[in-house]
Amino acid sequence: MLLRPLQAFDQRLLSAEVEISPDPSLVRHVHDISGACVGVARFDARADRLVFESRARVEHTPHAPFDLELEEASIGLGAFCYPLDEAPELAASITRRHGDAGEVEAWARRFLRPAGRTRLSVLLSEMTQAIHAEFAYTLRLTGAPQTPAETLASGRGSCRDFALLLMEAARSLGLAARFVTGYIYSGSPKAGRTGGGHTHAWARVYVPSCGWVDFDPTNGIIGNADLIRVAVVSEPRLALPLYGSWAGGRSDFLGMDVEVALDVETHAERQPLAPLRVALAR
Repeated sequence: MLLRPLQAFDQRLLSAEVEISPDPSLVRHVHDISGACVGVARFDARADRLVFESRARVEHTPHAPFDLELEEASIGLGAFCYPLDEAPELAASITRRHGDAGEVEAWARRFLRPAGRTRLSVLLSEMTQAIHAEFAYTLRLTGAPQTPAETLASGRGSCRDFALLLMEAARSLGLAARFVTGYIYSGSPKAGRTGGGHTHAWARVYVPSCGWVDFDPTNGIIGNADLIRVAVVSEPRLALPLYGSWAGGRSDFLGMDVEVALDVETHAERQPLAPLRVALAR
């Protein structure tokens, strides 16, 4: 179970609990390779339904992502190069995972200035806004993400597809990018919040002097506003919210439902957050 929000300076975890039905015979928590908290449950009895209800309270603090950007955080027409002391740690996040005929890098280079240098904040913001404005969102809750080349060719995709396209476009220019899974608050009066009611995905890119910055191309969000991170990984397959195995007949599995609800508390009203509910029936 990859459901528990991460602890960070901009999102402080106040409480978290998971209720499981039927009662598991064992529950343990471990930190995975990315540092995210993964719950492991095992069962020793038969059941017709398996339900997970995860509740968490988070103190969320949006912040301006580029206040500390320095002049050297810019890119010319070549690939970006990180400082020597940072490059080894970022290497895995720079390596591209999806081959193509050059169309992803060609798309990314649209956003470089034809002369001089382009600030990374401008480059990444314009790429994020272009995906938000030019591509059609389609809800797809199962299956692997499309390749970035497929998303470019079709002009449409899910939040996972858009996050992967932005990641691979940034990597094609030498930038370190990672995949984020989590939740989005879609009850905000701000326009254009897509992805509520489900788990959500976006990207993070490492900007020198600013650190890891969130970019949500599905909604055109620059920074962490309305975004709650659960895991930050090098590729989407490492960020499955719920996975496992079960024993039964081939025809037993009837389906799975996922519901995610995020509410905002005032300081005067401490209401418990609505749960993330996952139910599997057979």
